[in-house]
Amino acid sequence: QVQLVESGGGLVQPGGSLKLSCAASGFTFSLYAMSWYRQAPGKERELVAAIASAGASTNFLDSVKGRFTISRDNAKNTVYLQMNSLKPEDTAVYYCNAREVFSTRQYWGQGTQVTVSS
Repeated sequence: QVQLVESGGGLVQPGGSLKLSCAASGFTFSLYAMSWYRQAPGKERELVAAIASAGASTNFLDSVKGRFTISRDNAKNTVYLQMNSLKPEDTAVYYCNAREVFSTRQYWGQGTQVTVSS
């Protein structure tokens, strides 16, 4: 059974940091590109950060460049999103996504809420 379980969300003040984790199981993690998406109320889901299957390349939403870092540990089947200098506009539900390389197969986590507020 495929599972993507996000954790690490919560309430943080502007300028603060959070580290999200996504633990994967039920598929061959190293064959999947991993991404973090977010969706704020009333807005479409958007891609925040992505990392290739071997971790050699990453890309980021322009508004988070220099503040967010994505990494993965293929031995632990886990992908991380380190978020620094958080802003109120980063408030959203953050979702983990796994997409099989050279395939349309993908999986989603259940999401974790990140709220940036004073």
